Amino acid sequence: MQFQLADLFENVADNVPDREAIVYGDRRITFREFDQRATKLAHYLRSQGVGKGDRVGLYLYNCNEYLEGALAAFKLGASPVNINFRYVEEELRYLCDDADLVAMIFQREFAPRVAAVAPALPAMKTLIYVEDGVGADLRVGPTPVEYEAAIRDQSPARDFGERSGEDVYLLYTGGTTGMPKGVMWRHNDVFFAGLQGGNPGGPDITEPGQLGPNAAANENPTVTLPVAPLMHGNGHWASLIGLHGGCKVVLTQSRKLDAHEIWSLVERERVSVLSIVGDAMARPMAQALEDGKPDASAYDTSSMVALSSAGALFSEDVKDRLREKKAAMLIIDAFGMSEAGHQGMNLGKNADGKLRFSIDAFTAVLDEDLRRIAPGSDQMGMLARCGHLPLGYWKDPEKTAKTFVTDPDGVRWVMGGDMASVEADGTIVVHGRGSLCINSGGEKIFPEEVELALRSHPDVYDAVVVGVPDERWGQRVAAVVQPQPNASLTLELLTEHCATRIARYKLPRELHVVDAMQRSPAGKADYKWAKDVAVGGGK
Repeated sequence: MQFQLADLFENVADNVPDREAIVYGDRRITFREFDQRATKLAHYLRSQGVGKGDRVGLYLYNCNEYLEGALAAFKLGASPVNINFRYVEEELRYLCDDADLVAMIFQREFAPRVAAVAPALPAMKTLIYVEDGVGADLRVGPTPVEYEAAIRDQSPARDFGERSGEDVYLLYTGGTTGMPKGVMWRHNDVFFAGLQGGNPGGPDITEPGQLGPNAAANENPTVTLPVAPLMHGNGHWASLIGLHGGCKVVLTQSRKLDAHEIWSLVERERVSVLSIVGDAMARPMAQALEDGKPDASAYDTSSMVALSSAGALFSEDVKDRLREKKAAMLIIDAFGMSEAGHQGMNLGKNADGKLRFSIDAFTAVLDEDLRRIAPGSDQMGMLARCGHLPLGYWKDPEKTAKTFVTDPDGVRWVMGGDMASVEADGTIVVHGRGSLCINSGGEKIFPEEVELALRSHPDVYDAVVVGVPDERWGQRVAAVVQPQPNASLTLELLTEHCATRIARYKLPRELHVVDAMQRSPAGKADYKWAKDVAVGGGK
């Protein structure tokens, strides 16, 4: 059975052609129009030599062209490649070279950076820019063509030949440390592991042809707003889940998170599902709800069914603030990663400040012998997932061999580095990323647990915890904290507060107050920056 993402989408588009697919600013694009625009773009790319197995870079902010570019690549059996719009030239050059890009679609604003790296990338012969009114110089190297001009005279015919569920989708992930890595997903696998098998919250579909009729039969489709950038797996997958369900996807226009814009769109478009990444997004969104509209009236959030967070910590106090404002019927703390897809979720409260999730049959905690750890044993092991998994990391067999392992029974697992234990009822407690673990006098301290304790203080807006060298203990806990506006924080105040939530050996031993926390556009902590602040005293 072949579950190829372009085939699946075309089946949906044929069944709900007049339903709205994308709303971006004043643009309202139906499924028929979206499919035709992507088809025309695919024809242009093919005319430039782009074909099956090639890679097309998407160097864009959130916009309809991002989703069209991804679908066009899927139609050709090629792979879209997500590019972080905050990259400086050296990072951009690295990713384009590592991914062996043959084409790039980019925001005109980024033309100077593209021009700087293009001479070192002779394989990248096709450049398409999206006009954004910035007026950046377009003297790039290979002459770029404007997006609308590229698709204007192209054929809308779907004549791209046979596609396969074995086609590869390359998703780059930066994680918390190191250079970005390309995760190689077959369409057959990512559809079930990352895109919820065509039936969110229910059993997976069993035949590709079910998807379109199911979408047409749904008389009340959800409306999804991905708050995370589309260049992040969370944002892109949330959009693909919606589109493959025949649902409308609403995109923000702001280049940075604008909580008032988000809630305005929720009200205007009757958004039912919001997808975010942790406190970095949730806190300003909660604040905007509490403040109300600029005209002092309240936002109408009655359409909201679920608010889901994945990829970063989501604190209980922020959840409570959102619940109080009835921001959603369900507030979901989801757990997963680019290398594994969805691994678990929590619909309730973590009153003890621990990251606790219910899991499915494909997720487990394994010991050093790659055997499942028994529930209630208090033994810590490595969180792992089997079933539909990626092929591995692009051009990195060594990293692939370390992350994707086979147990004595021949079962293949992905182990992303998160340490966890299994409660007596079978739920999983995630303690933190092993590579970030702080070793202080032989005690292992996971930054995420300390960060949750710090963020529960009402005067703390954001916090990241790192280990710094200590002559006596090897390492000690350092907290980098952004206070709430007009708040004053001291180490004594925070340690007294945290001591009611975590063991004393985990308490921060030093405090570094910053004006603003540095995070990725997707809300993930920048531990390297925080370490530099803690060690060097910078901001």
